[in-house]
Amino acid sequence: MRFGLILLLVLIIYPAFGQNQKLADSLAIVYHQKALNDSDKLYLLFKLSFNEVRDLQLSLKYADDLVNLAQKTNNNHYLHRGYFQIGNKKRLFGDLEEALDAYFKSAEAAQSFNYTKGVGNAYGAIADIYSMSDNHENARLYYNKAISILRQSNDSISLASAILNAGDEYRISELYDSAFVYFNESEIIFEKLDYKIGMAYSLGNIGMIYEKRGENDLAEKNITNAIQILKEFEDYYPICVYYLTLSDIYLARGDRKTALEYAINSLHLAEKNGLKEQIRDANLKLSELYEQFGNPGESYKYFKNYILFRDSINNIKTVQNLANLRTNYEVSQKQTEVDLLNQQKRNQRTILISLIIILGLSMVILATLFWYYKAISREKKKSDTLLLNILPSETAKELKLNGKVDAVKFDEVTVLFTDFVQFTKLVEKAEPEQLVKSLDYYFKAFDEIATRHKLEKIKTIGDSYMCACGLPVPNKDHARNIVLAAIEMNNFVKNELNTTDSFDHFEVRIGIHSGPVVAGIVGIKKWQYDIWGDTVNIASRMESGSEPGRINISESTFNLIKDEFKCEYRGEIEVKNRGSLKMYFIS
Repeated sequence: MRFGLILLLVLIIYPAFGQNQKLADSLAIVYHQKALNDSDKLYLLFKLSFNEVRDLQLSLKYADDLVNLAQKTNNNHYLHRGYFQIGNKKRLFGDLEEALDAYFKSAEAAQSFNYTKGVGNAYGAIADIYSMSDNHENARLYYNKAISILRQSNDSISLASAILNAGDEYRISELYDSAFVYFNESEIIFEKLDYKIGMAYSLGNIGMIYEKRGENDLAEKNITNAIQILKEFEDYYPICVYYLTLSDIYLARGDRKTALEYAINSLHLAEKNGLKEQIRDANLKLSELYEQFGNPGESYKYFKNYILFRDSINNIKTVQNLANLRTNYEVSQKQTEVDLLNQQKRNQRTILISLIIILGLSMVILATLFWYYKAISREKKKSDTLLLNILPSETAKELKLNGKVDAVKFDEVTVLFTDFVQFTKLVEKAEPEQLVKSLDYYFKAFDEIATRHKLEKIKTIGDSYMCACGLPVPNKDHARNIVLAAIEMNNFVKNELNTTDSFDHFEVRIGIHSGPVVAGIVGIKKWQYDIWGDTVNIASRMESGSEPGRINISESTFNLIKDEFKCEYRGEIEVKNRGSLKMYFIS
C-alpha cells in the first residue's frame, strides 16, 4: 500500500487550544508547595493536565489525580473534564481503546448535569477515535451528533473543531471537495475568533487537500504557515504529519534531499515527544523513500521499525469491535439499566440456564454469520474487480456511493483514435476466430501502453481503438502523454509487420485532437464510461485523415506539444462536415 493512503490519520483538535507550558510550570509550583482545599485542587489539576504539553506522562498523571478527586468529592463537572483529558493523552500514546472508554465516561459525566458543550466535545472526540480506527460509519455518526449539539451551544471554538475533524473524515474518504468545504467553514470561524492554533489546523488541512489535488505550491504555503503557528504553541502532533506531507511535495518535485530531510524531521520530532502513530508513519515514509532511492538496506531498517510501532498501537481492532457495542451510547446505557432490572427478577438457576442457552446460540449464530461474511466478502471482491475493469476507479467509487454517476465536463482532454488499414477487406477472406485473436493481441498491447502513459481506455469499435487523457482525473500533461503513447503504439504495429507468427498483421492510422469533452455513464445496464462532444468527432476525423503508419494531429494538439515533438505541417485539409482543418504529422 502506498504511503499516501496510509497517512490518512485524523488531525484532532479537542478543546485544548491555548495550552501554555509556562503556565503549567508555574501552577505546578503552587500545587506542590501550598496547602489547598479540594476545590482549588480540582481547578489546579485540570489546568495542569490541560497545559502540560512537554511531558505527556506527567499530564496523564494530573488527569488521573483529577478523576480520583472528582469521584471522591462527587464533582461531575471536573469528572467530565478529567476523563476528557485522559482520553486526549491516551490517544496521543496510541492507546485507542482506553481513550475511547475515557471519552464515553466523559460524555456520561457531562450528561449527568446537562452540560451540552461537554457532551458535544466528547462525541467529537469519540468520532475522532472511530475515524483513526477506520470505522468511518461510526465516525460520521458521532461527528454529526457533535456538530448538531455544538451548533446549539455558544462555544464556537468547539463547533469549529468538530467541523474541522468532520472535514478530515471526508479527506480520509478521498471526498476532497466536501472536505474543502468543511475546512473552509472551520477556518472562517477560527479567523472571526482570532484563534491562531485553530487557524493553523485549518490551514494545514487545506494544504493537505491542495497536495492531493497536485497544487503543491498552494499546499506548501498553507502548511508552512500552519507549522509556524503550531511551533509557537509547541503543538508537535500535527507538525509531524505536515512534515510528511511536505516530504511528498518535494518528492513530487524531484527534490529527494529535501523530501528525505522532512521525513527525518518528522521522525525525530515524534520520537522526542513519544507520539507512536507519527513514529510509525515516519518510519514507513523513510522506508519507501530509501526504497525509491535504491538503498534497500536503509529501507529495510526503517520498515522493521514501522512494523514494531504499528504493532505497538495494539488496540485498533479492539476499538473497531467496541464500535458495535457502543455505537449508540444513550441506547446502550438504557439497555444496561433494563438488563440489571431483569437480572434482579431472576433466580440464580434461571440465569445460569439462560446463559448456557445464549452462549450455545451465540456460537451457532456467530459461526453462521462468519461463513456468510466470508462468502459475501469474496463476492464483493469479485464484483469490485469487475467494476474496476469496466469503469475508472473514481467513477466506480461514485457509482457505489451514490448509485449513479453525474456527467462531468472536462475542459482540457486529448482524445486518440486508431484504425487498422485494409481491415475491412481482410474480414472478407480471413477466418473470424483468427481475426478476433489478432485484434485481441494488438488491443492488449495498446491497453498496456495506455496504462503506462496514464490514459483512460474508452472503448473499441470493431478495429478502432479509442482512449483519452485528462479524465476522470485532470492531467496537465494530457497531450504529451497521448502523443508518447501514440508513438509507442505506432512503433509496435510497425515492428509486428515483420514478425512471422500465428497472427494477422496490419498497418495503423492514428488521429489525435485536444479540447473539451463531457464524460459519464448512461443507462442502467451494461455500463460503459464514455465521452461526448465535438472534440471526439474531430479526433475521429484526424484518424480518418491520417495515413498508414502516421500519427495525424490537429492544430489544438500541435500548439500543446510543438515545443517537445517535431511535427510536419500538412496544410489545411478538407474534412467531411467540418470544412478545412489544419493538420500535422508527428515526425
